[in-house]
Amino acid sequence: MNHRPLGTTGYDVTEIGLGTWQLGGDWGDVTDEEGRDAVRAALDEGIDFLDTADVYGDGRSERLVGDVVDEYDAWDDVTVATKAGRRLDPHEADRYTEENLERFVDRSRENLGVDSLDLLQLHCPPTETYYRPETFDALANLRDDGKLSHFGVSVERVEEGLKAIEYPGVETVQIIFNPFRQRPANVFFREAKRRNVGVVVRVPLASGLLTGALSRDTDFPESDHRNYNREGDAFDVGETFAGVPFEAGLTAADELGAVVPEGTTLAQFTLRWILSFDAVSTVIPGSLNPEHIADNVAAASLPPLSSDQFQRVASVYDEHVREHVHDRW
Repeated sequence: MNHRPLGTTGYDVTEIGLGTWQLGGDWGDVTDEEGRDAVRAALDEGIDFLDTADVYGDGRSERLVGDVVDEYDAWDDVTVATKAGRRLDPHEADRYTEENLERFVDRSRENLGVDSLDLLQLHCPPTETYYRPETFDALANLRDDGKLSHFGVSVERVEEGLKAIEYPGVETVQIIFNPFRQRPANVFFREAKRRNVGVVVRVPLASGLLTGALSRDTDFPESDHRNYNREGDAFDVGETFAGVPFEAGLTAADELGAVVPEGTTLAQFTLRWILSFDAVSTVIPGSLNPEHIADNVAAASLPPLSSDQFQRVASVYDEHVREHVHDRW
């Protein structure tokens, strides 16, 4: 699998990484061994970028990732990114203090079993946080103290990403981008590339809508965010189905399916579409299924999309999706 530079971090990472939200919860019941097997499958497929967070299962995802990377003795070969901030209660900008961030960093270091975090990302903090230079000074201090090597942000909105990269220490931005969330491809990607900021794409498959495997009859478990967060009751609704109403998303996914070449899945087509944008450093689809992980990796080797395919994707977006998401995120 090809590698791309992750901004100025010095890390070259695989085009397809692994998101590990599923390992912690919010996607139905998962055993520890199922979680470990997913990470093992990713490493066996050559993936060397793993993304987790301290709130995924209250640290469970971090611990499972750390277990497997240690089992494979792969700490020198794998980049592990984690996130911090969502443990704050209340989750307010003025609570992103150095004291709180250091406490979270120390807990993540313990969960992962490392002395220093490869990459720490603020975990979708309130918009006001990006206007508090002292928060980014705190991250720089933790880096200088050796508790983390690099830092970045995970954002909900394009405007937050643009503000974040004004701070010189921010080396990466994680953002939602897929055929149902196209706005980042405009100004944000251009600015990120100009400043040599790494871009990590999350929710690439729109919580499964862009796999083609969901239908109007799909029944999600009670503990699955695709059940309880469709209206944004638990966290930003843009994290669930990329913010697209489920019915509209199914219709759009059906139309996109007609564009997919024979022998390619909708998920693979989607990942190949995302990787067509050279500002993207890596894409982090999440999965517990080893076969799906292998299929995701295979997407990186597909031939480039044609201009007609790009136009068809744009048409589906304009007709079915744009009104729901474009001006919101």
